[in-house]
Amino acid sequence: MKKHTYILLLLAFLWSPFIVTAQIDFNKIPTDDLEDYSNEFQSYFYEALKQKGIENYDKAIEYLQKCINLNSKEATLYFELGKNYNQLKNFDLAIDALKQALELKPGNVWVLDELYYVYIQQKNYDEAVNTIKELVKYQPKYKEDLANIYAQTKDYDNALKVLDELDANFGVTREREALRNRIYKLTGNQKALIGNIEAKIKNKPQDESNYLKLIYRLSENNETEKAFKTAKELLQMKPDSKLVHLALYKFYLDKNETDNAVNSMKTVLSTDKIDPTSKTKVLSDFVKFVAKNPKYEADLLEATASVSTGKSNLDLGNYYHKKGDKLKALEYYKKAYTTENQNFSLIKQILLLQIETNQYEDALKLSDEGIEIYPAQPILYLLNGVTLNALNRPKEAIDTLDMGIDYIIEDAKMEKDFYLQLSQAHTALNNLDKAKAFKTKASKL
Repeated sequence: MKKHTYILLLLAFLWSPFIVTAQIDFNKIPTDDLEDYSNEFQSYFYEALKQKGIENYDKAIEYLQKCINLNSKEATLYFELGKNYNQLKNFDLAIDALKQALELKPGNVWVLDELYYVYIQQKNYDEAVNTIKELVKYQPKYKEDLANIYAQTKDYDNALKVLDELDANFGVTREREALRNRIYKLTGNQKALIGNIEAKIKNKPQDESNYLKLIYRLSENNETEKAFKTAKELLQMKPDSKLVHLALYKFYLDKNETDNAVNSMKTVLSTDKIDPTSKTKVLSDFVKFVAKNPKYEADLLEATASVSTGKSNLDLGNYYHKKGDKLKALEYYKKAYTTENQNFSLIKQILLLQIETNQYEDALKLSDEGIEIYPAQPILYLLNGVTLNALNRPKEAIDTLDMGIDYIIEDAKMEKDFYLQLSQAHTALNNLDKAKAFKTKASKL
């Protein structure tokens, strides 16, 4: 492409209407005038763009100044000059250049946007607000930025006002809701937040999400009875709602309505409309509940059939372990291990149960895996040695125990266990003197 043509296209692009609002003409420059640029001007301008492209901003500024000397009425030059000064963090000169561009072409969105960016970097929020207000005339969604600036400068009333206007014009978004909630939290104005959600329910009574938000906010504000009432209203309005049971089961538990609580927990755990993280939390509560109310264990087992996460299986393993059901505990711990195979405590717990239930081959395999992951944990070497002794492989037991004992730091009980296992291994090999020596060391500890 010839250099002259390139300049024409670039200038036309820079000063064309803003893309997202193409129906508005932002003072588009007629390209007919561009034909009058001299070869010298074009050469300087092209070089300025090239230098900017390789981040040589000082050099780009030099060439732009040469262009200005040839034609001081071209807004594009001041716009490019401002961008280069901005990259150099020379904000005052950037502002001067961009304001000059606006004098030549008032209201141009590209320049206003760059100027806004400069003010934000300076943390000059008053000027940033003024620039945003100008931008909003051409692109209303710049109000999103306006709301954020008001929030950042603690002008919360104006921030909420802008958020309300945006919601009315463009509908509610998750980002704006998050900002609104943050403002209410910062101001401690929970009543205003609750009132806002109640107004939304009044306008859209079929919107389940607003009920759930209200239940959460009321609970957070210690208005438990009102939250419970709201949950029951939602259930009455929408009997097939699954999400409401995330709140209801807690209220039922608090009120000792155990049958209702169990039904709500089972509903939560059986639906695919609720995320796994929430289900895991409910299952954890269910396990704690059944520990105090064992007659509901069958309901717990029924519910867990549809939930299988590392955390939920770990909770169930702990539940059965406390009950003394080692095999059932081991079953759930092993399920948890499939997703939490780096969990050191879980590895240790499985190994202990495998050894207690004489599952030595499995214990040997897992302890080998554990040593690869945690090569400086002496307990893994000890359990590996115990397993090898149980499998009548004393030479290998001695090797692993000799390695592991070096990692013990001020743990007399573990050191004693190592010596006892070494004594047992040497006895199996008929090394009776060594066996006796290790047994004596153990007895001294």
